[in-house]
Amino acid sequence: MLFVALCRVKAGTRRERASRRLQWQYPEGAKLVAEYWLQAEDPNVISVFETDSSAAIMAALGAWDDVFDISVLPAVTAEEGMQIAKQMMQGS
Repeated sequence: MLFVALCRVKAGTRRERASRRLQWQYPEGAKLVAEYWLQAEDPNVISVFETDSSAAIMAALGAWDDVFDISVLPAVTAEEGMQIAKQMMQGS
């Protein structure tokens, strides 16, 4: 399943967070799709990843919850969303 993590800065400098990210890997069971470092504080990082494991999500949250407030949301691609919308329209 596809998820999006929205990370809002709560501690550390940009340099400290970048240095830490260079050393960190996504947990086993989570496949990175995209990661964006924004020039904003809210959110500062957007991460898109695939996983079927709630343990992988919890591991990632635990690794970063001291420097980011993180919201993880289920997501679908635009293409999947269009297919779902078509099915909804046919069912009405």
